[in-house]
Amino acid sequence: MNEEQRKQQQGEWTSQDASSKNDKNSSKDYSKYFDFSKAQMEEDSNGKQYMKIGGRSILINEQPDYKKGKRRGKEDVEVHYNFSIPSEMQGIGAGKNYLIRTYGCQMNYHDTENMSGILEEMGFSETDKAEDADVIFLNTCAIRENAENKVFGEIGNLKTLKREKPELILGVCGCMSQEESVVNRIMQKHQHIDLIFGTHNIHRVPHLLKDAIQGKEMVIEVWSKEGDVVENMPRKRAGKTQAWVNIMYGCDKFCTYCIVPYTRGKERSRLPEDIIAEVRDLARQGYKEITLLGQNVNAYGKDLDREYGLGHLMDELHKIDIPRIRFTTSHPRDFDDHLVEVLSQGGNLVEHIHLPVQSGNNAVLKLMARKYTREQYVELARKIKEAMPHASFTTDLIVGFPNETEEQFQDTLSLVKEMDYDSAFTYIYSPRDGTPAAKMKDNVPMDVKKDRLARLNKVVNEISARRNKELQGQIVEVLVEGESKKNPDILSGRTRTNKLVNFRGPKSCIGEIVYTKITEAKTWTLDGEMVEMAEVNK
Repeated sequence: MNEEQRKQQQGEWTSQDASSKNDKNSSKDYSKYFDFSKAQMEEDSNGKQYMKIGGRSILINEQPDYKKGKRRGKEDVEVHYNFSIPSEMQGIGAGKNYLIRTYGCQMNYHDTENMSGILEEMGFSETDKAEDADVIFLNTCAIRENAENKVFGEIGNLKTLKREKPELILGVCGCMSQEESVVNRIMQKHQHIDLIFGTHNIHRVPHLLKDAIQGKEMVIEVWSKEGDVVENMPRKRAGKTQAWVNIMYGCDKFCTYCIVPYTRGKERSRLPEDIIAEVRDLARQGYKEITLLGQNVNAYGKDLDREYGLGHLMDELHKIDIPRIRFTTSHPRDFDDHLVEVLSQGGNLVEHIHLPVQSGNNAVLKLMARKYTREQYVELARKIKEAMPHASFTTDLIVGFPNETEEQFQDTLSLVKEMDYDSAFTYIYSPRDGTPAAKMKDNVPMDVKKDRLARLNKVVNEISARRNKELQGQIVEVLVEGESKKNPDILSGRTRTNKLVNFRGPKSCIGEIVYTKITEAKTWTLDGEMVEMAEVNK
């Protein structure tokens, strides 16, 4: 919460608000973040609740609630196979365009594939120009403050376009929509937004669009309690070579710095038979690589009424005729011996392990509620490296967590050297409203955080450059993803160990697996020359 938000916590509910206190959706104290003292609550003949504020009506189906989101009920999660577009919304997008701007992780991009599929089934066509769009969704990320600032900047930029095209539907969805402060800020400050929906409500897009188009009110529907698993939503995949396959939703770890358990809900696993069927279908379509997704992917299966985990799933997928299978993101606490044993089979199970550690100091790890020690992490890594000698290791690291001392930061540096990571995603800690760490005193000065990040990156980059240098002169297998972003005459792709390789070759190689000899190793990328097409594609 920033200082401006704190200064605006002065509002009280009006008598109209109090009169509707029996409705579960109108009892929320919106004044926690902004002054809603002039807001009025009304109810139409169908029992729908509306808030009137600043000249605009807001239809509140449901809004985010952290307390509700933190409760982890034991209710069974149902699996649904009956998704369909309502008859009155079929064809409504004919001759119209949509644009989805996506921020954040692979899960968000995978959600965008679902939303794109739904919109196209309704008749909309995709455009990359905002001025040509009739529907614009911002699929947002809440993991860091910078991500939120970018989205609010974009929301502000779209205000002019909304004035020029009043019929344009602007929607905010994704993880930011699950935050109480974000929804209240949009309600108060950005009334040109038409629709806000959350990560559990994607299958409701046709119904929500109907309300936004026909009612002309801002529509808010954000379920804090996670929904069921909807299996048959249409999907427009972003690529034809690589595909994401979601195997589970949510996270139950509640690391003190992380907003994800609140924005994505409790852990819910898809049924193995549905995942296997999807992967087999992708293999039939000619996909060369799939990445299994989950906020905590190796907790897969813990909520299923059977003895079945990620190791069992990977063992079955190992038998499917698809060249590469990856998974992300792992939590060290759930990386069990059976999974290690299955991964050691190799084949289409690639040799890349992303294993976030966050800190190398036990006291900081305890404050983060990671619930493992440095020693336990190193022992797990030893087991994996022993089973997969040629695997690359990458990680996530946070500097400047509350109370982190210089000595504790040095422990992180020493762990990076001990682990010899191929690369790492490094971050400065920033508090996320609603998380336990946000209540801690953020007592590491920003200049110290920046200094630590620079020193950490120096060590990470030195190791990465050396690890890449070891590949110079070797022939590696590369899945060609497309043209290089910097030079259309250069192709780029990734090795089995997830290293980026740039080389010259015919455009016909795009989407194929080739062998490439590494001619020059750089800190983050490799240059090579094509040797031949891989045997699998001959």
